[in-house]
Amino acid sequence: MTAASFTAWRERLGLNRSEAARALGLSRNSIQNYEEGRAIPLYVALACAALAHGIPPIR
Repeated sequence: MTAASFTAWRERLGLNRSEAARALGLSRNSIQNYEEGRAIPLYVALACAALAHGIPPIR
C-alpha cells in the first residue's frame, strides 16, 4: 500500500485522520506519517482492506 492509496482509502471512506486512527487503532501521528510516505505495515494495509469491505474490527 502506497501513501497515495492509503490517503485515497481514507478519503473514500469519508474519514478524517483522527477517525481513521480510531478505526485502525493507531495514533493520528501514525496516519499522518503513512500519508507522508512512511512505510505502511502489512497489518495496517490488511485492516484498511477489511474496513473498506465492511468487516468490523474485533474488539
